[in-house]
Amino acid sequence: MKEEIRTFINYRMERSRESLEEAEILLEKGYTNTFVNRLYYACFYSVSALLLIKNYSSSKHSGIKALFEQYFVKTGDIAKDYAALYNKLYRNRQKGDYADLVRFDVNEVRPWFDETKKFVEVIEEILKKKLEDDK
Repeated sequence: MKEEIRTFINYRMERSRESLEEAEILLEKGYTNTFVNRLYYACFYSVSALLLIKNYSSSKHSGIKALFEQYFVKTGDIAKDYAALYNKLYRNRQKGDYADLVRFDVNEVRPWFDETKKFVEVIEEILKKKLEDDK
């Protein structure tokens, strides 16, 4: 794997972890809409990094989502539960960012943090193995 690709993967995973940290702070303050946004981006950045190991990318969020499902979920490399979480965060991020009169209930969205953290960890493990194998 080219060093440039490794650099992009590492950068995107760093952004993913930062998004998780930001989400935690936002939840503590009660900013649930932005909390959901940061959870979505934690997944988005990690999925974007994962796609790079197969040389895939997209300039659209829907394209990243579609490539992820095609090349990682349908193949069984990633559990369907994680795809369902990513899709839920995608939909809810859209609602929270663009729809009027939307306020997520803290008790509803709080469990999404641990689910998202696990999602990112699963992708990190896949990436770690792939990057070690390609040395």
